[in-house]
Amino acid sequence: MEHLHDIKKELDSKGCGFCLAKWTQVTMHLHNGMTHSCHHPGPHKIPLEEIRLNPTALHNTNFKKLKRKEMLEGKKPAECDYCWNVEKTSNSFSDRIFKSSEPWSLPFMEEIKGLDWKANYNPKYVEVSFANTCNFKCSYCSPMFSSKWMEEIEKHGAYPTSTSFNDIGYLKKLNQLPYKNSDENPYVESFWNWWPDLYNDLHTFRITGGEPLLSKDTWKVLDFIDTTEFPNRNLNLSINSNLGSPKALIEKFVKVAKSIIEKKRVNEFIIFTSCEAWGSQAEYIRNGLDFDLFIENVEYILSELPTVSIVVMATFNAMSVFSYDKLIDKIFELKQKYQTTERYWVSPIQLDTSYLRFPSHQSVKILDREHKELILEAAKKAFYYATPEFKHTNIGFSDVEVQKIKRIYDYAISEDETFDTNKNRADFVMFVDEHDARRGTNFLETFPELKNLYDNVKNRRG
Repeated sequence: MEHLHDIKKELDSKGCGFCLAKWTQVTMHLHNGMTHSCHHPGPHKIPLEEIRLNPTALHNTNFKKLKRKEMLEGKKPAECDYCWNVEKTSNSFSDRIFKSSEPWSLPFMEEIKGLDWKANYNPKYVEVSFANTCNFKCSYCSPMFSSKWMEEIEKHGAYPTSTSFNDIGYLKKLNQLPYKNSDENPYVESFWNWWPDLYNDLHTFRITGGEPLLSKDTWKVLDFIDTTEFPNRNLNLSINSNLGSPKALIEKFVKVAKSIIEKKRVNEFIIFTSCEAWGSQAEYIRNGLDFDLFIENVEYILSELPTVSIVVMATFNAMSVFSYDKLIDKIFELKQKYQTTERYWVSPIQLDTSYLRFPSHQSVKILDREHKELILEAAKKAFYYATPEFKHTNIGFSDVEVQKIKRIYDYAISEDETFDTNKNRADFVMFVDEHDARRGTNFLETFPELKNLYDNVKNRRG
């Protein structure tokens, strides 16, 4: 924690909005030509004319350079308000501090401080999405990132909330509709033009989606790393996967991962997956999920790849509250079970908890105070599993894991005059009713804890 305080001071010495991630990190949504640095700001369109002149404009867009200019001049870019809210409403560290403290950021602090804001910069941490092909329809996701969502919206239209949730009209208007797999994609083409130079400069490369295991470009990247004559052995390779693909694909992935690891082609291999609750509640949030199969695949990977770590990303939302403690229990169990000498430097499985902001009707802010208190109880449980006095040293939860849960509570109880609780509760009820009608689910059977909230909205309408 002292280390993080020191990093915050160093960042603030350049500017109260200075964050290294704006240079060192990028997510490139090649399936629709969007980019952003850090996952909190909304992505913006990459102009085709920029990548025609310079493939690195997949990261170094003129738009992003102007945000860097603001940071270097001591300003706080509006698009980074996630962190400004955390810094304003709690004593917890924001992701501005966490991301700048990472080994793919911190060593470049002085270099970046001295850069001209117009300079192109090769990122060290790259996330790339080649396609929106996906077999899930998660409640908070969208047609932009899920072909299953796209199919549903094209068939049934947007959800009947006040915001017309997941209406694809705005995607058409903003020219953000995903390319189909059969289409030529100039953004993917630019990526492969940039890749040989980018690859050698990378600290971390992460493939996301859609579901990456359903994309041919994912397998092309893995084959390149497995067979290239000049491997980047310092590379930390990561794959996002919902771990719900056909068993044959999971086994194929494990096979190529084993080959890459055994040949020492990478420094580290990490698998990112997602889960926000337990059992049927998790399946409701992540439509398409078979929860038992998910846990089975997690354990299969941990047992077959003894040097690989799994990070469970949780987009914590209003439906996570009631069973998150069970997920914490299971992750602690897996930490104990799969801690090996090969993994002595890192936990075999970690929990990365972020609060959901959009769609706002699924935010924890719609909940009653008594339900918000359950978030604090979950943080206390994680803290219990982290405390050395309870002999959980090295296999428990880290300070960062605990703090990220605690700040969900801070966010949940914070005052926000712009958040219309009644409107968002009404939208939530409209969403789950439509969800049940389209997908054959039963919200009240799955979440009996929210019956009073649901009934109150219905009675208010009546």
